[in-house]
Amino acid sequence: MADQLDLNLLRVFDALLQEGSVTGAAERLHLSIPAASRALGRLRRAMGDPILVRAGRGMAPTPFALRTAPRVRSLLDEAAALVNSEFSLADLKRTFTIRINDGVAATLATAAVEAAAAAAPGVTLRFVAEGSESTEALRDGSVDLDIGAGDVTAPDMRTAVLYRERLVGLVRADSPLGRRPTLAQLCRHPHVSASRRGRARGPLDDALEAAGLQRHVAAVVPTFAVAALLVASSRYVGLVPQRLAEQHGPALGVRWFPVPAELPEMDVRLCWHVRLDADPAQRWLRDTIRDALR
Repeated sequence: MADQLDLNLLRVFDALLQEGSVTGAAERLHLSIPAASRALGRLRRAMGDPILVRAGRGMAPTPFALRTAPRVRSLLDEAAALVNSEFSLADLKRTFTIRINDGVAATLATAAVEAAAAAAPGVTLRFVAEGSESTEALRDGSVDLDIGAGDVTAPDMRTAVLYRERLVGLVRADSPLGRRPTLAQLCRHPHVSASRRGRARGPLDDALEAAGLQRHVAAVVPTFAVAALLVASSRYVGLVPQRLAEQHGPALGVRWFPVPAELPEMDVRLCWHVRLDADPAQRWLRDTIRDALR
């Protein structure tokens, strides 16, 4: 009969996945190496999986372990919140995984990390890129917070608007393009388009088409940050979030201008699963991110 899983075994599982070795897990949990090795044996019997297997000179997690790790981490966080309704930020040891698009990360990450570290030095903010906007990652605990422009309506999700964003034009500081160009003037210069899906067409093209105009998109890049870097080293025109242009434009040697067209504005939102709504640590993180933006 499989061993019964308890919180102590789940803590060992989490430490094994975090450290990638029995020795590392033992040090993290202040156990002896034999005790950690015995716990790994119990985990293997209980879960019916090797958990960690030899890979060269080290150990590698199995696919099952990688799939299970976020759910175990979520269970441990919930258990900690249940028994520690009052907690000390100074003593908090936790990694928060935040899914975020690059345009928002470029203007939020530094302020959020510095604010979090000042209050809770044991906290790690782990930013991961958008690959899918699926809510399943929030449900299974592999993502703690999602920050982006998506509109989530699932009943088990909570959202809060951080700010409203708009796209602005971006050119090198020495560009011959004026500071308030017309649509026709914009079309005389090659453009770089930022699209994670590789699309050259966007809302600006609809406005140009309505005016009987067309632009030439010379390059399509996957992120706004790459678009800004390309603009900084070329004669291209780019479209980027206004906050990104304002915060990093001077250092990159670029300037921004309002686009003379009705481009849609975006609400950038925080999104989290309802099970973490009252978690004091996550509530602190959400408040910290909001304050960092101010």
